[in-house]
Amino acid sequence: MAAPGFWDDQSAAQKVIAEVNNLRGVVDRMNELQQRQEDLEVALELAAEEDDQDLFAEANQLAAQQQEAIEKFELELMLNGPYDANNAIVELHPGAGGTESQDWAAILLRMYTRWAEDKGFKVETVDYLPGDEAGIKSVTLLIKGHNAYGYLKAEKGVHRLVRISPFDASGRRHTSFASVDVIPEINDDVEVDIRPEDLRIDVFRSSGAGGQHVNTTDSAVRITHLPTGIVVTCQSERSQIQNRQVAMNLLKARLYEKKRQEQEAQLASLRGEQKEIAWGSQIRSYVFHPYSLVKDHRTGYEVGNVQAVVDGNLDGFIDAYLRWQLALQQGKAVAQSQADLDV
Repeated sequence: MAAPGFWDDQSAAQKVIAEVNNLRGVVDRMNELQQRQEDLEVALELAAEEDDQDLFAEANQLAAQQQEAIEKFELELMLNGPYDANNAIVELHPGAGGTESQDWAAILLRMYTRWAEDKGFKVETVDYLPGDEAGIKSVTLLIKGHNAYGYLKAEKGVHRLVRISPFDASGRRHTSFASVDVIPEINDDVEVDIRPEDLRIDVFRSSGAGGQHVNTTDSAVRITHLPTGIVVTCQSERSQIQNRQVAMNLLKARLYEKKRQEQEAQLASLRGEQKEIAWGSQIRSYVFHPYSLVKDHRTGYEVGNVQAVVDGNLDGFIDAYLRWQLALQQGKAVAQSQADLDV
């Protein structure tokens, strides 16, 4: 940053400053944890010397707070993937089942919105298609914040709901499914080859609140990438030009993610690995009836308070997923080292 000409390229300079701020934040939190650890040790020594139960109780409270802070810091340090620090693009789609599944998708939308807002992230609705009677048919969110993708990648997959249906007059139990797709927003320095002749661009009238708020211009944009069949839509901005730019950014991210997944699948095939099909897998069940339980089928982590989870309390599931992924990576590294030794 002190180099001559640092500010000649404003965009590059801002990226460096953002990286410095993130690194400085890590160092500051580490220093804070060390200082709190020293304060805790002093408090324990003082309590032991005085044999004061009130001081012991205060020290125990400090220890619990320190443990929680260390676990939170450790979780942040796990987010070291190439795109973990990026914003996240989240798409929700209900499964078969009509109103039931569409309502379940709306519950998930509320859950992720509350979680993101609690983290201090900014949530932008890029595309929203309401359900026929209730809920949503599809929604695309852009969640902006440091490590947004690193956290939310734990949510990719199919989510299952079991409850007494509020739409069933007989009060029967229903099972509903909704899929969650999460990809990182791609920075401008990542190149994706998109040829104009491979695109079909359609414009249409944005769906609005009605009345005086209804959009009377064809400003919404839908882009279809013909070679892959990928379709992206944006209707959140006021102008067609802005919606087109956002839609192109979404397409770029989707194409880059598709290429990355194909490369990973090819490497896994060469290594003889059996890869999980994440998009079609059921990763988590939310049971409201006949008992109350949310269970992640990948990690085994479970919580009895379903209402707290759908209100946005997802940190336990995200933490368990990241630690599970870390254990898998460490296991693969050990196996590879053993294979190299055998060779």
